[in-house]
Amino acid sequence: MKYYEVEFTLSPISADACDLLAALAGEAGFETFEETETGLKGYVQQALFDEETLKTALEDFPFEGVTVSYDIREAEDKDWNEQWENEGFEPIVIPPSIIIHDGRHLPDPSLFTSNSSLLTSIEIDAKLAFGTGTHETTRMVCSELIQYAHDARVLDCGTGTGILSICALKLGASEAVGYDIDEWSVDNARHNAVINQVDDHFTALLGDASILLNKVEGQFDLVLANINRNILLADMPLFRQKMAPSAHLILSGFYIEDIPMLTDKAASLGLTLESQKQDNGWACLTFCCKK
Repeated sequence: MKYYEVEFTLSPISADACDLLAALAGEAGFETFEETETGLKGYVQQALFDEETLKTALEDFPFEGVTVSYDIREAEDKDWNEQWENEGFEPIVIPPSIIIHDGRHLPDPSLFTSNSSLLTSIEIDAKLAFGTGTHETTRMVCSELIQYAHDARVLDCGTGTGILSICALKLGASEAVGYDIDEWSVDNARHNAVINQVDDHFTALLGDASILLNKVEGQFDLVLANINRNILLADMPLFRQKMAPSAHLILSGFYIEDIPMLTDKAASLGLTLESQKQDNGWACLTFCCKK
């Protein structure tokens, strides 16, 4: 996948101003940041970069007396996850019954006790794709799946590593269809479905939400989308079209401050907020169709 590297310069610089800048840039699609002597260096997928949103946010930067400028260049075309892929990640437990791990760091055998049948074990081999369970948003969506996945036909919007589809299938979903704009992610999701032995019930497609109009048949009992706020707002009408009459929609990938905007959009589409979670400033919302 292709990235932009954006050098942000703040004058004067402060930790609080950098934190706010990172939050605002996240709304324009930025994924990661590095601190610099003059501000931040941010990385964003070229396909997801929304420069107009970034410009608008910086024009109204709420720190009085602070100016923000930036310079955009193409990031070096390399495997940005190479070190992570080589090192892997420690097993992640999502209470009460999900554990996510890679092939290098196996779960503690003590977890597999007489209650092992209640444990949902998911192995993720991430190759240039988002979704290992280490991020708050992924963990919150997985925890919601415990309640909603059983017997559900699942649509996974922006599937990444396929972790949400795989989790849903291991929790008893009947079928999962995922899509992603990145070819690496689609291939990685298919690979992870195979190593978790759920590939017979999982389909991964390349494309954006427009494929819901002509490549994805039928309706779904459960729609999942862990994407940034602006894409959620733009694509929610298409998600709604694919929801069965009693379906649920689980959204994450945004900040607590974005909740009113997303609930208003959902309400305009005939969806009611059923529950919400938050973790370290990130939010997860579950909606149902209005009765």
